[in-house]
Amino acid sequence: MPIPTEPIGSIPRSKELIQGMQDFAAGRIAQAAMDELYDRALEDTIRQFEVTGSPVITDGEQTKPSFATYPIQGLENLAPNGVIIQFADGHIRQLPRLTTGPFRYRTYADAYLTHAKKHARVPLKQAVISASALSLLYPQEGIPGYSHEAFLRDLVAEAETDIRRCLSKGAHAVQIDFTEGRLAVKLDPSKNLLHHFIALNNRVLDRFTEEERRRIGVHTCPGGDQDSTHSADVDYAELLPSLFDLKVGNFYLQLASEKDRRRVLGIIRKHALPDHRIFVGVTDPISPRVETPEEVRDRVLEAAEYIAVSRLGTTDDCGFSPFGDDLSTTPETAFAKIRARVKGTELAARSLGL
Repeated sequence: MPIPTEPIGSIPRSKELIQGMQDFAAGRIAQAAMDELYDRALEDTIRQFEVTGSPVITDGEQTKPSFATYPIQGLENLAPNGVIIQFADGHIRQLPRLTTGPFRYRTYADAYLTHAKKHARVPLKQAVISASALSLLYPQEGIPGYSHEAFLRDLVAEAETDIRRCLSKGAHAVQIDFTEGRLAVKLDPSKNLLHHFIALNNRVLDRFTEEERRRIGVHTCPGGDQDSTHSADVDYAELLPSLFDLKVGNFYLQLASEKDRRRVLGIIRKHALPDHRIFVGVTDPISPRVETPEEVRDRVLEAAEYIAVSRLGTTDDCGFSPFGDDLSTTPETAFAKIRARVKGTELAARSLGL
């Protein structure tokens, strides 16, 4: 397509799959039965994704427990009482807490990519969690015999491996999920936490060549879970200038749900670098209403007033179900929004004479 368009990652799981995941966790079904459910969900999701016409797809994260915790699911050196993330509607998500070192991933994201490539006929992108998000696993009181700096060294090495394995397996792009960026400003208005997060992620990105970084991107949004957010009340202007310090080639930016898109686009124009590809969000996964292709077209044309078309792409504001148990959006709604994104991007390209 003249204007590239890509999804963020997750697609809502079917009720059958979520019930199966609950049954498996409770010991009511065996691993073989769970694997069969996963395979069926993955194949069906990829088939439906391809029908949308999206030139790049994902596996819908059907077999991830969540976008954040996939690398650590099943580790024995974790306790459940970690950092709490509060959402605007009052519900919470809680990260686990690391209890002993060393820190190692149990699962790398290329495992999902390898499985999906058995079914997909179009390019696949792969989302990975940021080092900064996983840095929250280390407790404030420290871990005897395992310093914070030792933990960060291990974390950076594991995050690099996660990305590198996906690149080597042929991912069209690797997307670093950085939804904690805006949240960092909420937790620490001085922005020291945000700057720490940016620096930590750049410790990982410094290990890649310029050519490799052209296939790496970062996604930011104010969180999206059960039709609520954790940091939409934070002014986007407090995040964006620092965000563009990240050493990646692609930025996937939530925009459709912003109240003043033109103001945000002006900030992007001012701070993004000439070699940055900007994928603007043109569909809102939290809203139950499906955007029309014409609405998407108009949002793309609006963005093109601020961002050179040669550097412009489109995406969804967020994944449709970043946590595996989220039933707030149906798969049918998610795919309808994706179809609108694809068609609307095509309409915009025609309007621009591309």
